[in-house]
Amino acid sequence: MPTARRSRTIAAPADALWAVVRDPHHLPRWWPRVTRVEDVEDGAFTEVMTTSRGKVVRADFDLVRSDEAERSLTWSQRLDGTPFARLLKSAETEVRLTPVQSSDGLAGQQGAAQAPAGAGTVVTIELRQALTGFFPRFGGFMVRRAAGETIDEALDALERISG
Repeated sequence: MPTARRSRTIAAPADALWAVVRDPHHLPRWWPRVTRVEDVEDGAFTEVMTTSRGKVVRADFDLVRSDEAERSLTWSQRLDGTPFARLLKSAETEVRLTPVQSSDGLAGQQGAAQAPAGAGTVVTIELRQALTGFFPRFGGFMVRRAAGETIDEALDALERISG
């Protein structure tokens, strides 16, 4: 299963970042190629994306896990009956926020990474995708590379909007 994971420390409080990442309406601000989000209700939403060639693509997601205390959430893409099902058996996105504990021990929370005061929040995004057909043998590397690029763009955007 191709998995891509990236972490970055962003100079913003975890609560402020959590308000952005937990609300699907904010996805166009930080998730690559998402132009708008529709049908947000009961832990489900639809991303409307635009490809590099200008084609509009819709993808439906379900929130499968959200933990306010840990500031982590996982979305799963609905694949059955979609063009994505030709390539993917499953696709999940996990986002975790970990407040960075200041060197004086006053900021952050237990278990947070040690860093200089005011360092912000470690944002970790992981994309897990299970491929179908012959793609697992030949396409895993390309899928992992593309997922890593997507995560890097998302982290860049979170950094831009938070600071």
